Amino acid sequence: MVQILQGKDITLAQLIDEFGLQLANNEDFFSEWRHDLPELSDLEKQSLNEVKTEYLYLSKYPILESVVKMVVLSPLLRLAGFYQPPFYIASEQEVRISSEDEGTIIRGRIDILVLHPLFWVLVIEAKRAEYSLEVAIPQALAYMLVNACNDKPTYAFVINGREFQFIKLTKQGIPKYSLSYTLSLNRGDDLHTVVKVLKRIAHLIRNS
Repeated sequence: MVQILQGKDITLAQLIDEFGLQLANNEDFFSEWRHDLPELSDLEKQSLNEVKTEYLYLSKYPILESVVKMVVLSPLLRLAGFYQPPFYIASEQEVRISSEDEGTIIRGRIDILVLHPLFWVLVIEAKRAEYSLEVAIPQALAYMLVNACNDKPTYAFVINGREFQFIKLTKQGIPKYSLSYTLSLNRGDDLHTVVKVLKRIAHLIRNS
């Protein structure tokens, strides 16, 4: 790993200067998260509704660290098939983060996991407040830029419990990236969409 990954304050501006990273303006650049998504079975939908109910119940109380991974992330990855070959889970990095919220110092961390060289997962954990997904996006892109294959797209999944976002990066020539819309556990069937996108990415990686 290179030094650029060690700082908790890495910014998109630094990645642009260091790697020449560009935001892809073409909507078709990251069509995978919007088109050709698989259907979910009734049992899968039921499981996701249970995940939503359980998280909303637990979120009424102070969220303990690791609850996001245990209650939300793990079922999503299981339903999408990421606990099966060719995927694996390895902890790559833990990034400490802190911010001030109405005079109170809020501390948390970003756990960075790799399930495949082409797929990264970043989990934002905080005891007192949820961090915006934006705090983890530069970290995700830094790892993707350093570890991505030059001839294949790389994907990342960022989660803070209630919100989810997908990232795509390519390194052919000028490195380019694009983000999905922010999906929310509180909004309609967004959680169903999250699993559909995860399944789609898993399929693409298996067949890459």
